[in-house]
Amino acid sequence: MKTKLCLLILLIVGLSVQLSANPINGLLERIDKGASKKFVIEFKKDADDFFELDQKGTKVVVRGNNYVNIATGINWYLKYYAGIQLSWNGMQAKLPQALPPVPRKERHETSLSLRYDFNYCTYSYTMAFWDWERWEKEIDWMALHGINLPLAAVGQECIWFNMLQKLGYSKDEINRFIAGPAFLAWWAMNNLEGWGGPNPDSWYVQQEALQKKILKRMREYGIKPVFPGYSGMVPHDADEKLGLNLTKSDLWNGFTRPAFLQPTDGRFAEIADLYYQEQEKLFGKADYYSMDPFHEAENAASVDFDAAGKAIMAAMKKVNPKATWVVQGWTENPRPEMIKNMQNGDLLILDLFSECRPMWGIPSIWKRDKGYEQHNWLFCMLLNFGGNVGLHGRMDQLLDNFYLTKNNPLAVHLKGIGLTMEGAENNPMMFELMCELPWRPEKFTKEEWLKDYLFARYGVRDEKIEKAWTLLANTIYNCPFGNNQQGPHESIFCGRPSLNNFQASSWSKMKNYYDPTVTEEAARLMVEVADKYRGNNNFEYDLVDIVRQSLSDKGRIVYNRTIADFKSFDKRSFARDSRKFLDILLSQDKLLGTRSEFRVGRWIEQARNLGTTPEEKDLYEWNARVQITTWGNRVCADDGGLRDYAHKEWNGILRDFYYKRWAAYWQTLQDQLDGKPEVKLDYYAMEEPWTLAKNPYGSAPEGSCVDVAKEVFFQLTNDN
Repeated sequence: MKTKLCLLILLIVGLSVQLSANPINGLLERIDKGASKKFVIEFKKDADDFFELDQKGTKVVVRGNNYVNIATGINWYLKYYAGIQLSWNGMQAKLPQALPPVPRKERHETSLSLRYDFNYCTYSYTMAFWDWERWEKEIDWMALHGINLPLAAVGQECIWFNMLQKLGYSKDEINRFIAGPAFLAWWAMNNLEGWGGPNPDSWYVQQEALQKKILKRMREYGIKPVFPGYSGMVPHDADEKLGLNLTKSDLWNGFTRPAFLQPTDGRFAEIADLYYQEQEKLFGKADYYSMDPFHEAENAASVDFDAAGKAIMAAMKKVNPKATWVVQGWTENPRPEMIKNMQNGDLLILDLFSECRPMWGIPSIWKRDKGYEQHNWLFCMLLNFGGNVGLHGRMDQLLDNFYLTKNNPLAVHLKGIGLTMEGAENNPMMFELMCELPWRPEKFTKEEWLKDYLFARYGVRDEKIEKAWTLLANTIYNCPFGNNQQGPHESIFCGRPSLNNFQASSWSKMKNYYDPTVTEEAARLMVEVADKYRGNNNFEYDLVDIVRQSLSDKGRIVYNRTIADFKSFDKRSFARDSRKFLDILLSQDKLLGTRSEFRVGRWIEQARNLGTTPEEKDLYEWNARVQITTWGNRVCADDGGLRDYAHKEWNGILRDFYYKRWAAYWQTLQDQLDGKPEVKLDYYAMEEPWTLAKNPYGSAPEGSCVDVAKEVFFQLTNDN
């Protein structure tokens, strides 16, 4: 009897501990106070990942085999029963007093058990200055969208700081090596040293504490973090400092790159051990480690890839024999020679750009005839490069490529999906679509899916809204096969002016693929119903984004007209059209000021808020300003071509940075029409002062987005 009583007490205690540690209740309460009382959460063991929606009295039952799948079920219910979509532009909602019932049990399951999140670049282009409050929302977003395998790169610089100190580097030497907050991604990817630094001591303290909070919450959900592993990066002077035999790379767009310690070098294992020891002290161990040796390396021909892969794998397995190496499928990586002798299960390859340039074996400019052979891999969507603002997607191509994996022998080792965007907080539709794919076993059309998506997004069904989004889904959101551009159609306003402006950044590979008048028609339809949906957060965000796109596209049309005026020596038309171009740009600035998400002040405030002294705040603000403009110094910006790679069509920077470039340029052309000699502008000299400035920008929205959207749109169309 006593034994049974003790077992019962242990069972009750164990159950109460499980309930108290249940992160789902906290998630629901963060969505809406009191929401946890409206749901019944049930765990049920199952071989496959699944969630079920059911009803018990007045409460909605969400059943699943782990916390992430239960959260995914909650999200599915909110979207498709309650018409509530939680997104980056709003992670809270007012749930109805009585939740809409689930009339019959609904079950979704998937064999794609790994759902990955983040690119190293995301950590700089979007998350460089996030605090715990913002990270808490993101981890909730991940759970709601089924993510269970995110790259966890916060605080990796703390590991390196401690390791390099143990190797004999001074604090000053370390800070000349580790990049500043907005450039840590490219330091981690072996592209540059020190740019954006030196980091203050408080930065390392702050980021270590932040990563510990992030990991604690991830682990509560059962989310498995992917830690940055060690693959041979060392400071470029480690040959002199440590006596290492190094391979040194050429400059990367003007930046000095870290050196590479060959994994076959006698001291590789020693330094790798030290790295992992310091990582474990700070953050523990992981089951997955991310390493991308030879990333975009042009002088790796002499490397013994097979031996290098074995050495990197051995160092990781020494930390955790069950660990998996996560590697990006990007350009020539992973090198076939490096992975050919590895066993299934040792690697997890991210097919980084599956919606456009899949490497796993279907037609593509990066096609690998034998795919990834024996290795596990994930089907990933890259979508956004540089965190650029712009409507963009490849809806048909994404669906076609994903469902081609069904019963394809080259996809036999497909284990899941991945979100590998360089920048987040944009194009929520594409991320919703991607995250649903594992749970939808049968192929569907974008038109079928769109109607329910719009109900989820706005909580209403409206013919004009559906018509607007159908236009977009068939044009700007349907970039076709064969167009390999990197990210959204870039705004004409954000490129350095010239007689032949097209793409703003150096590597976008833009091609025209949609009629720009379509975005104007979609904007018109949204504007026509805007008064009905005042206060609908998701509608207002999309209204601004779609009208913004129509203004951007109109600006490109007016730009081409203005250049034609100049080449035709039509002074009167040139004066009129150049003025109109600048007016559209300023209208865009005004429109974007109505939403915090489109204000440069939000980005700069995030940066300054992390500083603990005026000097730190200034350093972080400089990082924030430089990254989205010149990116590097004069050599890197001009000769390296990095300027405007991370351009942002945002309020504040449009008015104070892009407008000034265009106004100065149009004036030089006007002067030529007036008989004055041609003047070539020194753009970097115009740009650098803005990166050094400290004029305040606010994050709070100004004006009614509905009223301003109507005003600027009708002003634009009436001026045709």
